[in-house]
Amino acid sequence: MTVPFARIVDLSHVHDPATTPLYPGDPVFTSETVATIERDGYFLRCIRQGEHTGTHWGAPIHFDPGGCAADELEPEDLLLPAIKLDLREKCSENRDYAVTVEDLRDWERRHGPIPAGAAVLAWTGWDALWGTPEFLGTGEFEGHQPGFAPAAVNWLLDTGRLGRRGALGIDTFGPDLGTDTSYTVSKLLYREHRISLECLANLAALPDTGAWVLAGGPIHRGGSGSPAGVYGLIPR
Repeated sequence: MTVPFARIVDLSHVHDPATTPLYPGDPVFTSETVATIERDGYFLRCIRQGEHTGTHWGAPIHFDPGGCAADELEPEDLLLPAIKLDLREKCSENRDYAVTVEDLRDWERRHGPIPAGAAVLAWTGWDALWGTPEFLGTGEFEGHQPGFAPAAVNWLLDTGRLGRRGALGIDTFGPDLGTDTSYTVSKLLYREHRISLECLANLAALPDTGAWVLAGGPIHRGGSGSPAGVYGLIPR
């Protein structure tokens, strides 16, 4: 059988209580061995973590009380055409950089129209800070992380590039600026069947255009999202 993709790229961090950064206020992430081969004949651990710990996706109910929960989404909502915005240089100069409409238009000038219902992925360079204090930020920069500007998200919505389904993805804690405690972008995004892809990894391996992203993970009834394996599927 011929696989329809040239490569499959893992866009997920390894979940590890010792290295996984936690969003302020999130549940503690623990791993406890509850069975061993020597004692029980098999190995088993109990993992305790929030629905949005580590690499994960978010469902509309995360910010929309009437929105779809994880178990109400369709499989097609988790498989989306992907575009990647390389914003590392801008974000290295400004921890509060927000993706602009001009960033999106510039991408389209180089690559053509953003596909309808796309996963728009911002590569800020934060994936390289995973497991270090600098991921969240220290001192006066604590909590400062790049995100999407509300104007850019409104442009994606108003032009139909984000439609009934689609996603905003990023290698930080989420699509909002780290300092936006009102979660303006999340409240725009999480409607209909749109999702987020957060704490992404290995975005260097994903092309700017032409790939698809697939988000997996356990589906909890009434869930606001799920820790996930997120994969980039790169066509032949």
